[in-house]
Amino acid sequence: MSLDNGIPEESAAGDTRRRGAHAAEPVAETGQEPVPAEEREPRTAVLETVAAPLDEVPAATAVLDTVVIEPAATDPVGELILTATAWLAQDPDPETRAELRVLLQQAQDRDPAAVADLHSRFDERLAFGTAGLRGEIAAGSNRMNRVLVSQAAAGLAAFLLEQAPTVRPGGIPSVVIGYDGRRNSHVFATDTAAIMAGAGVRAILLPRLLPTPVLAFAVRYLGASAGVMVTASHNPPNDNGYKVYLGDADAGSQIVSPDDVAIAAQIQRVADTLLVSDLPRAAYETAPESVVQAYVDATAAIARPPRAQVNAVYTALHGVGWDTTRRVLDAAGFALPTLVDAQIAPDSAFPTVAFPNPEEPGAMDLAYETAREVGAELIIANDPDADRLAIAIPDADAAEGYRRLSGNEIGAILGWRAAVEAQNAPGDGGANGTLACSIVSTPALKAVADAYGLAFADTLTGFKWVSRAPGLIFGFEEALGYLVNPGTVRDKDGISAAVALLSLVSDLKADGSTLAEHLDAFSEKFGHFASGQISVRVTDLTEIDRVMARLRDSPPAMIGSSRVDHIDDLSQGFNGLPPSDVLRIVLTDGSRVMVRPSGTEPKLKVYLDTSSAVGSVAERRLAASDALAELDRGMRALIG
Repeated sequence: MSLDNGIPEESAAGDTRRRGAHAAEPVAETGQEPVPAEEREPRTAVLETVAAPLDEVPAATAVLDTVVIEPAATDPVGELILTATAWLAQDPDPETRAELRVLLQQAQDRDPAAVADLHSRFDERLAFGTAGLRGEIAAGSNRMNRVLVSQAAAGLAAFLLEQAPTVRPGGIPSVVIGYDGRRNSHVFATDTAAIMAGAGVRAILLPRLLPTPVLAFAVRYLGASAGVMVTASHNPPNDNGYKVYLGDADAGSQIVSPDDVAIAAQIQRVADTLLVSDLPRAAYETAPESVVQAYVDATAAIARPPRAQVNAVYTALHGVGWDTTRRVLDAAGFALPTLVDAQIAPDSAFPTVAFPNPEEPGAMDLAYETAREVGAELIIANDPDADRLAIAIPDADAAEGYRRLSGNEIGAILGWRAAVEAQNAPGDGGANGTLACSIVSTPALKAVADAYGLAFADTLTGFKWVSRAPGLIFGFEEALGYLVNPGTVRDKDGISAAVALLSLVSDLKADGSTLAEHLDAFSEKFGHFASGQISVRVTDLTEIDRVMARLRDSPPAMIGSSRVDHIDDLSQGFNGLPPSDVLRIVLTDGSRVMVRPSGTEPKLKVYLDTSSAVGSVAERRLAASDALAELDRGMRALIG
């Protein structure tokens, strides 16, 4: 198998924006319908000058000196200032209040940069979708902050209370809340817990900062109606996010439509009709440490006692993964790895990496350095919230002395492990269950499923879809996400994946083999699969629309020297998949191309997959790699 020659995008797409969403004018009464803009009385903006620190003065009395602005009805900057001032009046955070006050004073003087910044913050609202919320921490409706999080908490509470009579007749809905080590994660989590409790939902806060998989586990373990994880995963340091899971019939999976739409509507209702200061708050519960221990026990149980100890290196990339990973490895009987000391403790500044994503160039440099020092057989890296896993193995041909495996390579060998375990499970019926991956992941997993008589499901991108495959025993997506224990966690889990991979390497070592040799064995048994990506960044999103329209209206007959067999348009749904703006191009030689707009960035994403099952492993690798290079050239010429 071969490395991806592109960086997979972030799976979570919570950073989608909704245009034209100036914050609505607050109204005095709870539940009152918002007044249309054209029917409102002319407004007067009150800009603040500070005479005392905001955290020492109640919000209602913090205005000790005022400047009154009465903009003309046709003054768009004045209207923007009014919108921002209304936001300022309800912001409970001294830091974002101070930041916005300075910006307002500059905008009042019509400073172009300040006005542009206000437009960026208030012309849109950070939209709530299936990935929840994600964005930069700052003041404004288009940023992550305590106002937005409070509105989200109140909206989610309203949704749960509305659903309760059907989902839990006679019962009170409950929510479990977790948070990582990012900036403001703890305060966003405690705001959520207090507002949920104030709304009448049983709110349970995890006992400390913990990995995302622990929260996903806790939703099922505690039988909660929902879960909220405050994290931005591997986004830049100043980002944060708000990820939502549903319990009961959803079994602790991330939300999907139409629930995201219903929750978003409740959040918008709160934003339109209530001030944050009007939201009732109440005491919430704190989960006992036994919840974390239950996750540790369940995760350690996925591995047999090690037959050989592995000399490994571990990095948490300044995230929250190590403490829980250490406990799991210890419980499973594995020797603890050598640590990348500079990256092991949670640090919201992520000081040693430009971008806390193990796929990014340079992110694993310190791990490579540590591995060379100790002669490590394996490098294990979690992203900051530990829901993803990166692996590197010794490679004399690599510049660093180690080669990071692609998500497709790891997914394929973990899928093979799951298939073997299913085949060896007690019973006379042979292997049972489903292997699943996203539609942009390697076809190698289907080859494994076919060889072992297992069901196979390909899903839309994101673990909200992968985790819902019926009969799932293993699932993955190419962006370093793996689900190896679906009986306890219904989301990608970088800790359990690390345990499964370490167990596999231990068995290989006991048998005198290595992970590199195991990859060759995969190629010999199933064929060699090569994957690549093309990412085309644009400044005008209509360019992406034009490319997608051209491919639909004038479908190619050839890509490079290979003939197109057929094209599947997923925009109207396909083979039971929900509609998605994706084209799947299948060539007569078995190669495949997936084309789709990015959900989080102004990019067109093209996923390339080739394979070869003829000749020796070396010949298969060369044939698949050559076909991949030809496919890459052909697609670049096609999309321009």
